[in-house]
Amino acid sequence: MSTQEPAASPAPQAPLWNLANVLTMSRLVMVPLFVWFMFLDGSWWRFAAFAVFVLAAITDRIDGEIARRRNLVTDFGKIADPIADKALTGAALVVLSLQGDLWWWVTIAILAREWGITALRFAVLRYGVMPASQGGKLKTVLQIVAISIYLFPLHLLPFTVVFTWAAHLVMAAALAVTLWTGIVYVFDAVRLARSRGPAES
Repeated sequence: MSTQEPAASPAPQAPLWNLANVLTMSRLVMVPLFVWFMFLDGSWWRFAAFAVFVLAAITDRIDGEIARRRNLVTDFGKIADPIADKALTGAALVVLSLQGDLWWWVTIAILAREWGITALRFAVLRYGVMPASQGGKLKTVLQIVAISIYLFPLHLLPFTVVFTWAAHLVMAAALAVTLWTGIVYVFDAVRLARSRGPAES
């Protein structure tokens, strides 16, 4: 009689339609709703767009926590989550620039960095995974806060000029951290490629 123990069964995979992925998809659905509200006339529609943006940003935080705590990480989520993030912030930046609330050069600089680093991440996958850094997380927070201030109908508030300058300052910080972390990611990718050969299949 063989004394060999049976091989352990592989860990069960998280289902595709889990709570974390549903939240990610809901964030994608909220992007066109947000854009629609932004092009409707009236302060209350602008406030509705602000509320949708903030709600979508909150789901970004929640779905990641749920996926990690409940072991619901899926390949779909790894791809869809960053796409949803960039779709949300990208749509907000473009609409703000179209409506004259944000300089186009700021929007172009941020979007070029975001999509460029995303492409770089995919390009170096054969050498290894480039995890999100603390600087990258700070960049995301600053972008969300800056965009939220721009989106809010500031003319409804007292001291509108103060809030407008606050929006400019936070966006300047977001832009600086965005560009700096982009440069760091490029150097990290070069070091990763030089230190390792292509990952074994």
